[in-house]
Formats: sequence, C-alpha cells, structure tokens
Amino acid sequence: MKSNLTTLCYIERDNQYLMLHRISKKNDVNKDKWIGIGGHFEGDESPEDCLLREAREETGLTLTSYCFRGIVTFCFEGHPAEYMCLYTADGFEGTLKACDEGKLEWVDKDTVFGLNLWDGDIFFLDLLDKEIPFFSLKLCYRKDCSWYRGVFNGRELELLDLCGGDGQPTGHVKERSMVHRDGDFHRTVHIWVVRKRADGGIDILLQKRSKKKDAYPGCYDISSAGHVLAGDDFETSALREMEEELGIRAEKEDLRFIGFHEGYIEAVFWGQIFKDWEISAVYLYEKPVDSETLSLQESEVEEVVFMDYDTANEKIKSGNMPSCIYPEEFTLIRNALKPGFCADGVWIKEKIL
Repeated sequence: MKSNLTTLCYIERDNQYLMLHRISKKNDVNKDKWIGIGGHFEGDESPEDCLLREAREETGLTLTSYCFRGIVTFCFEGHPAEYMCLYTADGFEGTLKACDEGKLEWVDKDTVFGLNLWDGDIFFLDLLDKEIPFFSLKLCYRKDCSWYRGVFNGRELELLDLCGGDGQPTGHVKERSMVHRDGDFHRTVHIWVVRKRADGGIDILLQKRSKKKDAYPGCYDISSAGHVLAGDDFETSALREMEEELGIRAEKEDLRFIGFHEGYIEAVFWGQIFKDWEISAVYLYEKPVDSETLSLQESEVEEVVFMDYDTANEKIKSGNMPSCIYPEEFTLIRNALKPGFCADGVWIKEKIL
C-alpha cells in the first residue's frame, strides 16, 4: 500500500522551474500533465527524507537548499485524499539524468502557465511566485479531471469556467481573482428588476455596490448580477444571485431571457488592474417588488433604488451617475419591453477601456 502522504517540489534555476512531463507511465492520473518532481513517502520517512530521495531518484540531483511552502490536500473522485508537502528548492548538486516517469525540462517561469497543468496547480504556482507564506490548500477534482472546488487557508475559492469564443466552457477552471487579473472570458448573469407604472413609464431597480467591493465600489449597477460558478448554468446562477443579494426567492419561470451581452472592461481598483471579459445571460424580472422590504447582502449591496428608466438612461450615458452599467445593455431592456420582441439571436458586444 502506498502512503497517502507525498512530496511535490519545484526546483528553481535562473528564473526557471524543472518540470516533469508525465508521458511514460500507463494508468497515470498525471498522464500528459506537467508537474514538479516528488512521490509517496516510504516506511518511516519524514517529508524531508521523501523530498531528498525522490529528487535523487527522479533527477539525479542532490538538493542543498529547499523550503517547505505549504500543504496541498489533493482530492480526486473515486480515490483516497492525498496530502502533498509542497516545496521549492533553489540549491542542488549533481548532473541531471533522464527520468523513467517522463521527460524533465527546464521551463521559463513566465511560460509555465502555457503548459498542460492541473487547473489547481496554476493557483498554487501563482502563490509560490508571489512568495505567499506557508499555506494550506485543498483541491478537489472530478473523474474527468475538472476542478470543482478549492479551499485556501480555510476560505472557499470562487471558481469560474473559462469560455471559448462561442461563450461555451472550455473544460478549464480558474480562480476568480486570477480571471480578472488575466482578462479570461467567463460567464455571468444580469437580472434587471423592472416595473411598469400606471402612466406608462418604466422603473428600474438599481443596486449601489458596497464601498468594499474589489471593483467599482460605491457605483450603481444592475439590479442583481454575479458569476456563474464552475459547473453551474445561467438560470441556476441567476436565481442564486437574486436570493443572496436581494432576498428575492424566484422560480425559473419568473425570469425572462432577453439576450446575451458580451462585455469587456479594463480599469484599476485598489491599485490592481481589473480586466472583465464576460458573456452574460440577461434576464428581466417583472413580478412586483417592494424595495423597502428587500433583504440586502451587506457585503455586496449598500442600497437599492427604483429609478425612472429614461432618467437612469440619461445619467448612465452622460456619466452624471457613478455606474458600471453598459449603455447598450440598458437599451436592450427598453427593446425587450416592446411588443413582438424576440430574444433569439440577441448577442450584444460592448467594450469600455
């Protein structure tokens, strides 16, 4: 029986990592992936004993300087959990030899993320690059190798599906903050709460974002909006966001789909670049809503207000109201309320830099 304790090490040299391309072993859970070097504990080995032995066996190198960086709990559907002691090493002696588990190759750190990596490895390699202090990370994968859950130092990570140009998930998953750092295409939902007045006018419910938000703090925004989490669908996400942010418990039939909106925004918040490239399913919610009785999510929403559509439209286009609303999407609401509107084929694209 192999131990469920392992080591994983990234040996460094001249801003490169020594990477192992796992192409040699059959029935290998890491087949075709690029990883660091390491393996299972044997006998009464300590983490350091295992690290040094695996380095010698797989690379021919003797490590002379290394650092214990974190614990990674690796969960793969249908298999026992594996606990990986994660190291980096910047000192070694000896000559690199061939490895019977795959091909060893020195890879520039700035090109590592272009390799075929486990999606969760991208997250912890970023932690290593940022010199994050010792950490605990839990990574959970399905049998198809899709990453569906991550927990960093006890905090649940928000994982998003990356999309291709058609707006469909590619099978790769990434943590939310990294998606917005890199500008990856991902899915969101936008729900506009509308009400028709007796005089024929239209009111739109706008939310004012919390001043603590990582993007557009204190700005007026869509009635309710949010990310589609990895593995979820648009409708499920829309219903979840409405309940979490506004306290509205709706059913799927209460939502009217009016089209897709593809938007791209670049901005800087709290000293960090924020890139938002999203494909959004846009919905109307037209059932009666009393803004005074809504249960607002304090961490997300500061307040909500019903505003006349034409007044809001003028404020958005003139910039007289701090907002992060796309003008063309706001126009879509008016069109969707006209008789004979059909959402089939509606896909609006907007870019704000």
